[in-house]
Amino acid sequence: MSGSIIIAAIVLYFLTLIVIARLTSKGANNDSFFLGNRKSPWYIVAFGMIGASLSGVTFVSVPGWVDGSQFSYMQMVLGYLAGYLVIGTVLLPLYYRLQLTSIYTYLKDRLGIGSYKTGAAFFLLSRIIGASFRLYLVALVLNDFVFPSVGLQVPFVVTVALTIGLIWLYTNKGGIKTIIWTDTLQTAFMLVAAIIAFVGVMNALDLEWGQVWEAIAADDRSRVFFFDDASSGKYFFKRFIAGAFIAIAMTGLDQDMMQKNLSCRNLRDAQKNMFWFSIILVFVNLLFLGLGVLLYQYAQAAGIEALGDNLFPAIALGSALGPAVGVFFILGLVAAAYSSADSALTALTTSFCVDILGMSEDNERASALRKRVHLGMSLALLLVIMIFRFIDNPSVISQVFSVAGYTYGPLLGLYAFSLFTRRGVRDQLVPIVAVLSPFIGYGIKEMALKYWQFEISFELLLINGLITFLGLLLISHSANAKSAPVQ
Repeated sequence: MSGSIIIAAIVLYFLTLIVIARLTSKGANNDSFFLGNRKSPWYIVAFGMIGASLSGVTFVSVPGWVDGSQFSYMQMVLGYLAGYLVIGTVLLPLYYRLQLTSIYTYLKDRLGIGSYKTGAAFFLLSRIIGASFRLYLVALVLNDFVFPSVGLQVPFVVTVALTIGLIWLYTNKGGIKTIIWTDTLQTAFMLVAAIIAFVGVMNALDLEWGQVWEAIAADDRSRVFFFDDASSGKYFFKRFIAGAFIAIAMTGLDQDMMQKNLSCRNLRDAQKNMFWFSIILVFVNLLFLGLGVLLYQYAQAAGIEALGDNLFPAIALGSALGPAVGVFFILGLVAAAYSSADSALTALTTSFCVDILGMSEDNERASALRKRVHLGMSLALLLVIMIFRFIDNPSVISQVFSVAGYTYGPLLGLYAFSLFTRRGVRDQLVPIVAVLSPFIGYGIKEMALKYWQFEISFELLLINGLITFLGLLLISHSANAKSAPVQ
């Protein structure tokens, strides 16, 4: 496969993004950047959120998972549906009623300034690490495969700077107003890439459409439900409950994902967006898991030994499936990574401006400050990616990335306490509780595995949230809260 074809496709892809940015950012101001002037069509938001929720990590990881975990991930996806129902019926009405720009402002009104800053800080930490990790993987593919294929030896820092610079270029002016449209394009590329790979592998295995579903269903890797071993990480209730709380915490309590919802015209539109997004996401995950089964079947037939995260790239880029599969794999990977990274950059800028700097006005001075923050956040991503490169140890970097998952537990506990109790807290102690909770949760996880052979996986988020909730109870008092919890 010609590397020049891949580079030409990537250049054309980004030129399209820049054209969309220019069309959508005309007359943009801070309200456009933060909330899209609250005029975003809900169906565009719903489709674009698919790409934002399925990052570049997921794009290559979900197909690779099926060898070890089969279709057990679908149990978690079903849990997502329950979580999205809570978001649509509890959190979105709250956010719209309070007319929030940053969702963490609720914590200031409910518990105090310390709680507010803690929630925003945990989000900023989570998103900087998460977005940097995803962009790091894309930069590795570009630097180690695409550029060398056309005889280019580009320093890694240049690749990263180019990658982030392109995101900065098309998000700098329009922000969320631009992203809801660019995410639509990127979601389309990601899905087209998966479908082309699916069809390519299906044809290579000489399967017809009527046969392919039978081949997937007959494969042992396609088992969905696991009720037999409660200590296993694949146990249904562990996965389902974890999925529900992951959706609540990492979507409903995440400025990145909620900022798109808050850009809809009204609450009803935002709720329709969540409903259709959650339904579409089920079928998209089935597509990627089904693709994983076919990839393993093809690998076995072709004598390819790649497993896990290496499976999809190895087959798409190094097999006889044809250039279209390879080109669209690269475009799909870039689209999946960028659709999460561009909105992350916008959300980081929004949260820092509103939550840390206290920005409330919309004038030329505020717009100039927002642009400086946007550039600063871009440089922060560049710095963290280069730290990953300096570490240059996949296992260590993966552990650092997993730390970002721990930080949503304290957010879950903060919001649960705020929404479902009427108690106040000693606000100055909230940061201590939030910082200690992930460490206690990690200790519980290690002890459970060592002494009881009980595997705690995705449900660790719920455990961290519960620890935070109990910690807040310990520092709470019976004085009237600043604003009433959810009724």
